[in-house]
Amino acid sequence: MIQVCSRCGTRWNVRDRQRAWCPRCQGALLAPADAPAAQAGSRPPGHPPTNQRVAARRSSGYRWIAVRPGPPPPPRRGRRSLGPTPRYLTIPRWGLVDRIALPEDPGAHTERRGPSSTFVRATLLAAAAVFALAAAAHTLRYLLLLINRTTLLPPFIAMAVLLMGILISLAAVVAVIATFVVTTSWLIARRAAAFGHHGEVDPRPEWALWAGCMIPLVNLVWAPVFVIELARAERVGARQRGPIALWWIAWLFSTAISAWAMWTRSATEPQGVADNTVTMVIAYLAGLVTLLLLWRVFNGFVRKPVDRPQHRWVVVAPTPAESPSFGETGPTVESRDREPAA
Repeated sequence: MIQVCSRCGTRWNVRDRQRAWCPRCQGALLAPADAPAAQAGSRPPGHPPTNQRVAARRSSGYRWIAVRPGPPPPPRRGRRSLGPTPRYLTIPRWGLVDRIALPEDPGAHTERRGPSSTFVRATLLAAAAVFALAAAAHTLRYLLLLINRTTLLPPFIAMAVLLMGILISLAAVVAVIATFVVTTSWLIARRAAAFGHHGEVDPRPEWALWAGCMIPLVNLVWAPVFVIELARAERVGARQRGPIALWWIAWLFSTAISAWAMWTRSATEPQGVADNTVTMVIAYLAGLVTLLLLWRVFNGFVRKPVDRPQHRWVVVAPTPAESPSFGETGPTVESRDREPAA
């Protein structure tokens, strides 16, 4: 049994014994809620009390209070502070950039232009001519060495032949360097144009191409590789595979025989000098063949063959003339100056 204090509103569980005073504030305790129902007695079942009548009978000292069973709920935790409102310290520019297409300066993005085809051919032709003259000069020197075995040559002839050999050797060195520079410059420009045609960039930097083509012994490996990559970029690898391989082999042989000739150049005996002269002749001839094969490889890139049509004309028997179908009348055949038949 529960009684409510009329002063502080505290609900007291008095169990089965009714009390009169509140233990907390000494206020008067209201009568328990089930007391009026017990005193009122039973009513006839046919007339149930309405809500308005029940509310009218309630005393002003009673009130309904909903009590949650069990212990009181824990106090709610307050929402933690989320901090200040996020904001940009500066105006974001990731979506506010207007890229205006400016007119391109024709001098700003100039395509790399290498030496012309005519200049490259002239350089190769000049180098081949120098190598041919060097081979002829050393051949003449060998013949004079053979003559000198039995006949003493005049000093001015020997001096002229010696001076001619030195000058022609220096000219050959200059021709080789010029050929390397011109062909390397053309190769770099050609690779840039070939890869740019397909919307790509040359995967090898320019300094790597220069180093791979100009450094001795290194260029024996990398220069043909660069040329093969150019052939693949221009879709002529199948046609250029043979000429590039022949040029590569000739270049290796020419380098080897030239190194041997330079190694035996210090010979002082007559037979050693003669052998070195023959070796120099072979070296210059091998260099000449290498230049001619390089000329062929160069022309393979510059002069591309025109694609042939993929069809051919075949003689076919003429088709017979179509005869008029059944029911169609042909042209009327009548004799001249006569009436048509009835």
